[in-house]
Amino acid sequence: MAKISIIGTGFVADLYMRSLETFPDIKILKVYDKDAARLNEFSTFWKVNAATSLDEVLALNAGDEVPDLILNLTNPGNHYEVSKQCLEANRNVYSEKPLATQMDHAYELYELAKKHNRILTSAPCSYMSEVAQTIWLAVRNKMIGQPLLVYAELDDDFITQAPYKKWISESGAPWPFKDEFIVGCTLEHAGYYLTWLMMIFGSVKKVVAASAELIKNKLPDLPNSAPDYSTATLFFESGMVARITCGIVAPHNHSLRMIGDKGVLEVNESWNNSAKVNIRKRYVVRRKLINSPFASRFKINGLTHPKVPRRGAAAMNFALGPAEVLAAMQEGRSTEVYTDFALHLNEVTLAIQNSLDTEGVQVMKTKCPQMTPMPWAK
Repeated sequence: MAKISIIGTGFVADLYMRSLETFPDIKILKVYDKDAARLNEFSTFWKVNAATSLDEVLALNAGDEVPDLILNLTNPGNHYEVSKQCLEANRNVYSEKPLATQMDHAYELYELAKKHNRILTSAPCSYMSEVAQTIWLAVRNKMIGQPLLVYAELDDDFITQAPYKKWISESGAPWPFKDEFIVGCTLEHAGYYLTWLMMIFGSVKKVVAASAELIKNKLPDLPNSAPDYSTATLFFESGMVARITCGIVAPHNHSLRMIGDKGVLEVNESWNNSAKVNIRKRYVVRRKLINSPFASRFKINGLTHPKVPRRGAAAMNFALGPAEVLAAMQEGRSTEVYTDFALHLNEVTLAIQNSLDTEGVQVMKTKCPQMTPMPWAK
């Protein structure tokens, strides 16, 4: 039985709890939040043990049961400090995205994890999902020939006009709109597609990006928040080129198109673990080049991973990442790949986010390790 503890009981923590129900071999030891009222509400709803202090959840007191992994589900501004405390206490850490909002902090955490021989990794884990693994299998099987170009969209509609103050999690936590606007849609969302592309195509060599804050005064007490629109062209060491767009202005669009020399792969919804992966072949009919109007679905045969019902905007199992890390630990597999993967993801994401203040080409300093498919997707 693998053991975890959770720090942070806000909106996203409920999504993790519902997802963790699909992994009965994972035991939750303690949960903690500095907001005592929220902690009580959360622990009562989910019937889990609330810790009275950070030391208790880190199992620093004599007789405390030590967790195999700590889930850092605090707000993004606290990710660095909380993960640092966990690593210094000799605990393995799985952090919500981003790993850190500053790259020097991410490097510091990385070095700290190496020093203490601890695991440090981060969300999102949707690259382990059925839809992402199906795409990778289609690429390996040359279903569209040689992939050349990707268009990935992560637009969420005009969020500032949505009734977001009425969005409440299962246990009663409000959607953290202040954090969302301060941190921005790029840091919050780009990783969903970046992880897929990094898994399939490896390291990003350079990033050419632009971002802007189009909707002013989202928060009355903050004249400026993070960019609410960004677009980036990613140049991979493998030769693949991808364009990714994030925003909370344009109408909802979470689609991905991968263009190969023999056809096009399409996915309509990145936030659905069971989204269809369609293939359109390309033909020459008489004197015309035609992309087939009829798409064929490409599927993985057999069981993949536990699914969760749709909750709000997503149908994603948030526990796939923690479960895979725990499985690797129990099976004696190397976990360094997850730490290196998280560091590269953080650098690429920040390169896109910070393009508001950075001009020109940004060359990446980190590398993406070679990933392996999930066992059921080989």
